[in-house]
Amino acid sequence: MTVTLEQIKKLRDATGVSTMACKKALEEANGDQEKAVEILRKKGEAKSEARAERSTSQGVIAIVEKSGKAAIINLACETDFVARNEDFIASAKKVAEETLKDENFDAKQIVADLNFKLGEKIEVKEKKIIEGKVLGSYIHSNNKIGVVVALSGGEVEMAKDIAMHAAAMNPSYLNPEEVPEESVAKEKEIWKELLKKEGKPEQIWDKIMIGKEKKFREENALIKQPFVKNPEITIEKLLGTNKVEKFVRLSV
Repeated sequence: MTVTLEQIKKLRDATGVSTMACKKALEEANGDQEKAVEILRKKGEAKSEARAERSTSQGVIAIVEKSGKAAIINLACETDFVARNEDFIASAKKVAEETLKDENFDAKQIVADLNFKLGEKIEVKEKKIIEGKVLGSYIHSNNKIGVVVALSGGEVEMAKDIAMHAAAMNPSYLNPEEVPEESVAKEKEIWKELLKKEGKPEQIWDKIMIGKEKKFREENALIKQPFVKNPEITIEKLLGTNKVEKFVRLSV
């Protein structure tokens, strides 16, 4: 059967698939648009198997908040070109919205549609739900970093400022005590080698390393970091009587 340019254009507009692929699908479906879509979907699924081992190192972060609860997700893809696609960004927001409604939401259909339309391996790499009395969130302008912060009290603007700070300074933990002992032990080995090279007397190593450990723990803990908008105060000082209950930072 001969298909018209109008039929091909209609199918291409609906699916985003190449003109040649649309032409072949329409010919196979004898001009039936719905059957042609099914054919393309089946072929898309076959291609997705070949994409399974590809790396998804690009993507976007999406955050949706409502009534003291927020969902933050990382929708991943293969290339930055696809990560900038409007449909891809809108789909990430949709996944976050549905995850906020149901933490167990399965984004399989959304991912399959994107796979089909954009031709890359796409997956939901991470998703988190965070709740709190006062929530604040921040997404960097390139959509590659997102943070949600839950405070025990205070203003939303403060929570947003702390979220922006966490995006910029990348703290690994909330409090210094949360830094794992194994991480500290690895650093101590490095410090010992440096002290040896510097010729410091071995009898004062322990005293020096107490100070180094304190600094290391505080540098990696959100509440002890100097506030990025005013380095004269720490996040702890900024909070006053309030506390950070929890924070989640995702990045591509």
